[in-house]
Amino acid sequence: MKRFFERLYYHPKGLDYLLIAVLSPLSLLYGSYMLIRRLAAQKRAFGVPIVSVGNLVVGGSGKTPFVIALASRYKNVTVVSRGYGRQSRGLVEVSRRGEVLVDVTQSGDEPMLMAQSLPNASVIVAEKREEAIALAKANGTEVIILDDGFNRVNIEKYDILLKPASIPNTLPFPAGPLREFSFSERFADSVLQEGRGFRRLVQVDPFEGRLLLATAIANPARLEPYLPKNVVGRFYLEDHAYFNEAQLEEKMKEVGADALLVTEKDAVKMDKFKLSIVQMRLKLEIEDAILQCIDSYIKKYKETHEE
Repeated sequence: MKRFFERLYYHPKGLDYLLIAVLSPLSLLYGSYMLIRRLAAQKRAFGVPIVSVGNLVVGGSGKTPFVIALASRYKNVTVVSRGYGRQSRGLVEVSRRGEVLVDVTQSGDEPMLMAQSLPNASVIVAEKREEAIALAKANGTEVIILDDGFNRVNIEKYDILLKPASIPNTLPFPAGPLREFSFSERFADSVLQEGRGFRRLVQVDPFEGRLLLATAIANPARLEPYLPKNVVGRFYLEDHAYFNEAQLEEKMKEVGADALLVTEKDAVKMDKFKLSIVQMRLKLEIEDAILQCIDSYIKKYKETHEE
């Protein structure tokens, strides 16, 4: 079922458009609700500059590497995330000034990747992002990066909205992959489309043997353009799912693979596996003009609140 909706949302064909038409009235209702929610929201200021990195599309659009690239530019910064896929609840400090405090089951895969990639930052996860922001401020942070925060409409922040290079289906859920109407991007401070504003740089660790691609990300088909020719099989789980080492070993035997090919997000959940692992490493290049706008917002916010 999940694969069906991924095709409906990201690669619709033929009769898919009939189902999209049938579901479109529900999309109108859902999109209208989200719009009213946004327009009626009362924004709360926390006295610390907050930069949100979000998207309209359900699933991945480069938020995690963007957050890492952005947070790496500041000395005293805290990343606040929901922590999707974690096996914990409530507020959890994942790392404090680069010191990792919990394991991946408590943090979730993306926050753990952030924590491991940011030696000078703190990472906090919480369902109620306001609680995490309050703790970060109490800990003396100077900048907060809010992961997946565009729909947190009650928080005062600088909104960065990331868009894929193309979106074939631009309807809200359930007929399409958008969390709100597409024109809601006008509420963002900066709208960046892949290829314009930022671009991906993918590097695969060198390996001569046969590879099994194993990944638990949304819309895994987006990895296809970056795969090396020695990938001989694919094994997909739902976004944020955890892997079973014995199952992966059996899948490798089925296709005659010598190693697993995984994303960095997947790799943080395999650190105790004894299998051979090759990583796809994703970095983002962000245009200087965008970074300068963010720096200006942070500087102005601090100056305003110091007066």
